[in-house]
This record gives sequence, C-alpha cells and structure tokens, in this order.
Amino acid sequence: MRKSCVCVMLLIALIILTSCSEREKTYKIGVAQCSKGSWREKVNQEMLGAQHLYEHDVRVNIANSYDDPNLQAHQIDSLAQTGIDLMVVAPYEDTQVINEAIARVLKAGIPVVSFDRKTSADYTAFIGGNNIEAGYIVGQYIASLVKDESHHTTSKKPLVMEITGLLSSTPALERHQGFEKAMKALPEVEYICRKSDWSSDSSCRLATELIDSLRHSDIKQLDHTFIFCHNDGMATGVYKAVVEQNVEGRVKILGIDGMPHEGLEYVTLGHQIGTYYYPTHGERIIRLAIDILTGKPYERENPMLGFVITPDNVDLVTTESIELMRQNDHMVTIQDKLEDYLGLYNTQRKALWGSLVLIVLLVIAVITIWRAYILTRRAIRQRQSLNEEETLFYTNADNRTLRQVFEMSQEQLPPVRSQDTIFAETLNEAIRQNMSNPNMKMEDLGETVGLSRVQLYRKVKSITGLSPVELLRKIRLQQGYVLLSTTTKTVQEIAFEVGFNTPAYFSKCFREQYGKYPSELRELTN
Repeated sequence: MRKSCVCVMLLIALIILTSCSEREKTYKIGVAQCSKGSWREKVNQEMLGAQHLYEHDVRVNIANSYDDPNLQAHQIDSLAQTGIDLMVVAPYEDTQVINEAIARVLKAGIPVVSFDRKTSADYTAFIGGNNIEAGYIVGQYIASLVKDESHHTTSKKPLVMEITGLLSSTPALERHQGFEKAMKALPEVEYICRKSDWSSDSSCRLATELIDSLRHSDIKQLDHTFIFCHNDGMATGVYKAVVEQNVEGRVKILGIDGMPHEGLEYVTLGHQIGTYYYPTHGERIIRLAIDILTGKPYERENPMLGFVITPDNVDLVTTESIELMRQNDHMVTIQDKLEDYLGLYNTQRKALWGSLVLIVLLVIAVITIWRAYILTRRAIRQRQSLNEEETLFYTNADNRTLRQVFEMSQEQLPPVRSQDTIFAETLNEAIRQNMSNPNMKMEDLGETVGLSRVQLYRKVKSITGLSPVELLRKIRLQQGYVLLSTTTKTVQEIAFEVGFNTPAYFSKCFREQYGKYPSELRELTN
C-alpha cells in the first residue's frame, strides 16, 4: 500500500512539472526613457501595444527620468534589479553616471538596446532615426525652396539659421552634421548656426535676436530667411517670436518630428513650411529585443529613415498618422484585456490542476480509510479492555488534578484572527519589503497575497476605503515621515528609499498628506 501511494504522488508531481514546462516564457523588458513629449509617448504606446504582437509575449516596464541624468541612472539600476531579460535605454546625455549604469547592466549579463540616442557606453544593438540623414534631407528641401525663390528675385541672398538641440546628445549633433553638409553645398545662401537646449523658450529668444538684427541691417532680408529647428517644439518658440515681432508669414520655419497635433498641425496651419517625419516604430524595438533574446540573427545598427512633410502632402500624412495612432491605442486596449483574460486563464488552469490533484488524493484517502477501517476493527477489542482503566484514571480526583497541568484555559488559547486581518498584515508586509522599488505594480502585490488585480482593488477598497495605489502612496509617505523625524538622511535620499521617482513629487504628495513640506517638518524636529 505504501509503495502504491508513493507511485501515485510521483505521478502527480510529474504531471505538474509537465504542465509548468509547457508554459510559454514571457520576456521582461525594462525601458529607461529620458524625457517626455508626444513623440516619446507615441514610442511608449507602440512598445506597449506590441507586447503580444509577435510569437513571443513580452512585458514592458517603462520608467521616465524627465531630463534628469542622475534619476535615469538610478532607474536603470532599479529596472535591472527587477529580473528583466533586456534593457532598452534612450540616454538623456553622454554622461558618466548614465554610462556607468549601462555598463553595470551589461556586466550583469543583461543585453542593452540603445534607442534614439547613443553614448560612449557599449551596447548590444542600436535602433533609431538616421539623424544625419534627417538633417541632410531638410537641408536639401531648403535648397529646393531657395532655387524656387531665385526665379523671382536675385537681389537678396537667402539667410538660413539652424537652431540646434543640446549638442551633447547624438540626435542634435548628427542632425547638425547632416544639415551643415547640405548647407556647404549651397554657396548662394548665408548660413548661420545657433546652439540651443531643445526648449521653445531658447528658440524664441534666438529668433527674436535674429529679427532685431535684421531690422537694423536689412529688414527686407526677412522675406528670404529660413529657420530650421531640431524639433517641432523648438519651432513653436520661433513662431511665437515671429508673431510677437509682427513678421508672421515672412520667416519660413522648419522642424523635425512630424507628430499629429504638433508638427503636422503646424504645417497645416501654415506656421511651418515643413517638418521631417522622425520615425517612432516602437514595435520594431520589441521585434529587435525578441530577436536578441531568442538567439535569432540581428543587426547591431538599425537606422530608421523618415521623410519631409510639406504643405503638399501634409493632409495625407496626417490622416494616416492619426489612423495608425488610433489603431495602436486599440491594440493597447486589447492587450490590457488580453492580460486580464490570461490572468483568468491561469487561475482556471491552476484550479483545474488543483482539482485533479484533489481527486487523486481523495482516491488515496478512500483507500487509506478502508484500510484503517479494517485495522480499527481489529483494535476495537483491545481498546475495550482499556476502557475500564481509562475511566478509573479520569474519575480519580488526584488524576483530575494532574490532568489540569496538561490542559489550557480559554484565556490561554490564541485569539481568533479574521481573514481580513491576516490579509491586511500580509499586504502591509509585502508593501514595506518592496517599498523602495518605484516600479512596483499592483499585479506583483496581488501575486503575493494570491489575488488578481481586480480582486486586490476590491479587497483593499472594502477594508481601507482606499485604492491599492492610494494605500501604497499613504504607506510610503508614512515611512517618509518616520525617516524625516528619526534620521538625518536628506529629503532626496528618503524620497528614493520610500519608492518615489523624484524628490519634487515626494514633497508635493507629502504636503497634500500632512499639510507641510518635508523640509518644514525637518526644521520642526531640529
């Protein structure tokens, strides 16, 4: 009987292991995004929409450093510690702190895909727009416009001003190289270059300075002036300067990105005479990542080409871009629902295997009970002979006194704990253990307490009156309050320790919770 039970248990273990091995691996990809903006939001949405697009599923986790290189380095390290299979990095600048973080990821055996921007750090593969080509093509487009103007006037030499982004980033440097090459092939134009920092305010200031200088030298040359900005956001600053200086329609403005509701709309409204469509293709990033992770052949350098959008083709491009973005939004929605269905499927699958194991155990239990019944009948007669002695023992006063030594009073028994109390303690412990991880998700907490995302939300809401996200933020702020009151750590150190991406956001939430900023509380405790 014992051998048969062992064989059945081994069979159950084999079935469970077989079922686990048949599961398709889901690759985890961490994305360290450097900045915000509609172009980068579009890339993020395309990567999220492509999670289930190919033959292998992936889970994309995106962290944004909002133009803070130190925060981005911290996020790269944090993402690497979450068990990711591959890292995608759009580095803010070629800085030592970011390069060292990337080197640590590579040293840990995690492939790194550099996206859009490069640094001097090593990488597994690069994918992004061909910025040299972008600058050169915009320069050629301006050359064609200059030639058209030459048929109407020859008295004024065209003036072309380039306003660059931060030249410490590869897109700005390469766009400048390509545009400068095109301008050197145009001796009939006057070309000047002004360095900027990607901001519309800086572009507005530089354009205003140019217009003022032309007012004092040759105001008519404004009609033959072109200003090329390294993105459409900067071009809005130039347009603001043109309107404020009352020369709208005289200065011709060009940009790069070609996004709906930005560059495309500016060309449609006549604010710009053109923009370069800088490709996003987040789905190609995921495709490249899967090829690397599955050992398929891939190219180390993967440039993506765009094209110039002009008043002649802007309507068609706008229609197609909006439709593609709408379809991608639908894909993200479908992907979210698919994850919910997959969670339900996994739950049902576990329940099915649990039922199978339970049935087998019930069969074993029935056999065991039957065998025990036979043995019990044999032992009944022996027990009957002992009943009399047991009765005497328990009815004897001295024995009753001794028996009390082995008995526990009602007060000594442990108090009954509700399931909600056990759940709350388990969830609280899980939150505090993972509090320093700014990328902690409710799905991870749900797995800890054995609940789906929807079940977790309902359970937490019914007990605390807060959503899981609100509860997580409240506990983080409580821990931050304790650290501010009992340690000498800085506000920045405490913000990162309790899981906030930025000290500014920590201070904002802290003031909403306690009515004062962390620095004010620190002053009260000194």
